[in-house]
Amino acid sequence: MNWLWYLTGALITSVAALLLWRGSDKRAEQRAWRHLTELASAPQAVYTPALVKDLPEPARRYFNYTIRPGALLKTVIELHMTGELGLGTRDAPNYRPMRAQQILAPPFGLVWRLWAGPISGSDGTTPEASWTRFWLFSLLPLVRVGGADHHRSAFGRVIAEGAFWAPASLLPGEHISWEPLGEDSARAVVVFNGLRQSVDITVAPSGEPTRVLIQRWSNENPGKVFRTQPFGGYLSEFREFEGYRLPTRVEGGNHLGTPLYFPFYKAHVTTIRFPAPPAPERTDSPIQ
Repeated sequence: MNWLWYLTGALITSVAALLLWRGSDKRAEQRAWRHLTELASAPQAVYTPALVKDLPEPARRYFNYTIRPGALLKTVIELHMTGELGLGTRDAPNYRPMRAQQILAPPFGLVWRLWAGPISGSDGTTPEASWTRFWLFSLLPLVRVGGADHHRSAFGRVIAEGAFWAPASLLPGEHISWEPLGEDSARAVVVFNGLRQSVDITVAPSGEPTRVLIQRWSNENPGKVFRTQPFGGYLSEFREFEGYRLPTRVEGGNHLGTPLYFPFYKAHVTTIRFPAPPAPERTDSPIQ
């Protein structure tokens, strides 16, 4: 019966190693989440239409709709969402219920924690690195991707979702410029940390953003070759959160605006909050 003991020991060792690996992933997610939260410095300025007076008219409409005059300028946001995730193809989407938590801090990065039935894990990016790590039953590694191409692609997602939910991150400044496109659309160009990403925003007459489109570095194509291709989403059901009008329904995916469009992401945002900056560490000595 020695073989049974050896087999049992090998199984226990394998499961323990996988649990340690999964735990390491979770700790890395938590470190990135904390780091992005630390970027939520105390706002020192408030929004006024004068900040965007020199922008193309559709961009002015976008900001004046999404940010109330007098709102504190905040660029770090936490979201909770439910919805559907398409795990298949355009012709056979295989939608599954999902829930997720996210911190978004454009242009620095994001962490998106996902639970979809037996699948869990996260997407994330920081200025230094990015990852996609998903697990089956929180035990078996299912997808693990990173590297330079992935980082460039992940940066595109950060900027696109910034246009969804963090409009103050696109106010003109050191890293951001704007270009006119048409009567109802304008383009923001973000240059940060050696990366460049443009984002096209289409607005209604009221200024409500209805569509966000980027040309994303991606290999989500039949040839699985990294190239620039359309990606983005449609926004609806806006609600106000601390002076910001933000969408609570987003449908998006690859090849937006083409016959290949596959809306694999259908999200209903249930909670939006702006995290407070961490309290400064005390430097005084305790009383003896």
